[in-house]
Amino acid sequence: MKIAPVATTAMLALALAGCSRRGEIDATGGVVAVRSACPSAAIPAGTGDVTLFNPANSTDASAIDVVANITDLRSTCSDGAQFYTEATFTVNARRTDASVARQVTLPYYSAVVQAGTNVIAKRVGQVTLNFAPGAYRASAQAKAGSYVDKAAATLPADVQAKITQKRKAGDADAAIDPFAQPDVKAALQRTSFELLVGFNLTQDQLRYNATR
Repeated sequence: MKIAPVATTAMLALALAGCSRRGEIDATGGVVAVRSACPSAAIPAGTGDVTLFNPANSTDASAIDVVANITDLRSTCSDGAQFYTEATFTVNARRTDASVARQVTLPYYSAVVQAGTNVIAKRVGQVTLNFAPGAYRASAQAKAGSYVDKAAATLPADVQAKITQKRKAGDADAAIDPFAQPDVKAALQRTSFELLVGFNLTQDQLRYNATR
């Protein structure tokens, strides 16, 4: 499953004081910060697990049929004309009735989100779990991908210069945190992307996850 091309994924190192190593302080007092333009993969709260009931209109504990959760979410980033992020994950499930073989198909979504709230693209896929006769548990692998445009996730040159300029004790701007400046904060937010993955839940399933 792929998400339609929308915006980027490049590795952008921002080194305060010109230092290239993460977490170090150079002779002029600058602190190193490293920022990745690759969308980080995450599972939004409330969508990482799903519960199926039998009968479907019940939410009693005695009616729980299948419970599944997403785990082991990992992502890789590939460079190119556009940048491609691929997330892989495992779906683990357990059922209450193991008397016969059973196949359960669950829908999941992947979405590219810009600046924390702006959904750029969303796709829905399916993962199928096969329970063997007598087996209470089953697992399956799934993946999701996103394309992000390089220009959309790259900080403007003037913002990069403002962040990476060297600052020495005694300078007028030595005590100013560049990341706290409104234009820098806005640029960082605008160029930040996430690849979110979770079960494509119904309103009732979302409500159950939120209130159980």
